[in-house]
Amino acid sequence: MAGRMLRLPLPDEDASRRFGEDLAAILMPGDVIALEGDLGMGKTTLARAILRALAGDPALEVPSPTFTLVQAYAGRVPAQHFDLYRLSSPDELEELGLGEAIREGVVLIEWPERAGDALPADRATIALSEEGAGRAAEIFALPAFLDRLERTLAIRNFLAQSGLGDATRRFLTGDASARAYETVELPGGPAVILMNTPRRPDGPPIRDGKPYSQIAHLAESVVPFVAIAETLRGEGFCAPQIHAADLERGLLLVEDLGREGVLDAESRPIPERYLASAELLAAMHRRTWPSHIEVAPGFSHDVPAYDRSALAIETELLTDWYLPHVSGRDSTPADREAYAAAWTAAFDVLDRTEKSLVLRDFHSPNIIWRAHAEGHDRVGLIDFQDALIGPSAYDVASLAMDARVMVEPTLEREIVEAYCRAREAAGAFDRAGFDAAYAIMAAQRNSKILGIFVRLNMRDGKPGYMKHLPRIRGYMERALVHPALAPVRALYQRLGVI
Repeated sequence: MAGRMLRLPLPDEDASRRFGEDLAAILMPGDVIALEGDLGMGKTTLARAILRALAGDPALEVPSPTFTLVQAYAGRVPAQHFDLYRLSSPDELEELGLGEAIREGVVLIEWPERAGDALPADRATIALSEEGAGRAAEIFALPAFLDRLERTLAIRNFLAQSGLGDATRRFLTGDASARAYETVELPGGPAVILMNTPRRPDGPPIRDGKPYSQIAHLAESVVPFVAIAETLRGEGFCAPQIHAADLERGLLLVEDLGREGVLDAESRPIPERYLASAELLAAMHRRTWPSHIEVAPGFSHDVPAYDRSALAIETELLTDWYLPHVSGRDSTPADREAYAAAWTAAFDVLDRTEKSLVLRDFHSPNIIWRAHAEGHDRVGLIDFQDALIGPSAYDVASLAMDARVMVEPTLEREIVEAYCRAREAAGAFDRAGFDAAYAIMAAQRNSKILGIFVRLNMRDGKPGYMKHLPRIRGYMERALVHPALAPVRALYQRLGVI
């Protein structure tokens, strides 16, 4: 396999520690890192930095596995550390479980030359040697791995330009997209959040020459996040402050709003916090929001409309993915024609309902509870880069039928009533129009989510989302009771969706 080489100076042990953190940030199951170099070149030092970063524990004990040959570690990705200095024969590697270790996680190997031809050809080799008073690392790997490595080194450079070159990086979370988040912290200083959002590549055209991401108006860079964050803050809502930005590379340093959410220790909704979030939505929906936002010289954002194309393409995830899963058959052209007709009738109703800023994923993973604050500042907002101008009821449905946790019918009604009371207290409010839009958007959103969760399992190998399907089906049944959804309800019953 054709590979490339990258050379990196490591002038001191701190540089090796930072390089280990930078490597750990990109490692994924199946990665094999072969560490080469003479005795005393820092192979174990680098391995220790990688393993501590993967575990998120800077004090993690990482002894050299010289005598045991292999040590296993838990963390963001499971990792095993092999030291083959005392290996008698490459044949012993299978007994040591090398193949299983590669399948399950990350493998770090010291003295890889003793493995002969037993190591995978797609491994990344890091050769350490002396350079002045320090060390140098020569990394030889396939282009795909080096692309990841160059990305994480660019992040370190971005941190250095922001005065955080020596900061500790710790993985925070990733989501179903390519986005990833880290905490970045200097000793004694406040933590900030690194948003790592590579530009989203367009997929294949699927309709009218456009890929799904363009039809559904999904953000393809960090520019929309910055635009919406600054606009929300300008209107007095609690979105993260942007400390530094590389808009071209898709890197942001943003305020850390905290870790406390709206769920209790058993991952159950805390009613007070959900009701406060509903009241915040009511305040947002009283505002007039711009459709064009200037971000920086040369960068602006036009907030898309939640148009029929976007609404429809999202509901079609149900026929594309969920329907085959639940029925064991693909949808027929007749099914699709009836499906489009039923949803067209529902979307006709939406044309007459209120429009506002739709954050799009306003539910428990994206709401930060700030108990020290007052009023709407108690509710911190994140993950709004895909925001649109559309039916304001959408975010209320997203909150009251939280896709990640069970919101019982009683609490759902309380959330909706809290929102409506706040709207009515502020002036004229079309309750009947809202109720219809709420039901339609709840059904539309849950149709989309059923399809997405099955797709994440079937296409992306992420089965953990399947556990949510019964709850989402239950939400769907609640929404479909509304008369505005009678055609959709009848069709879903015939197709076996509910």
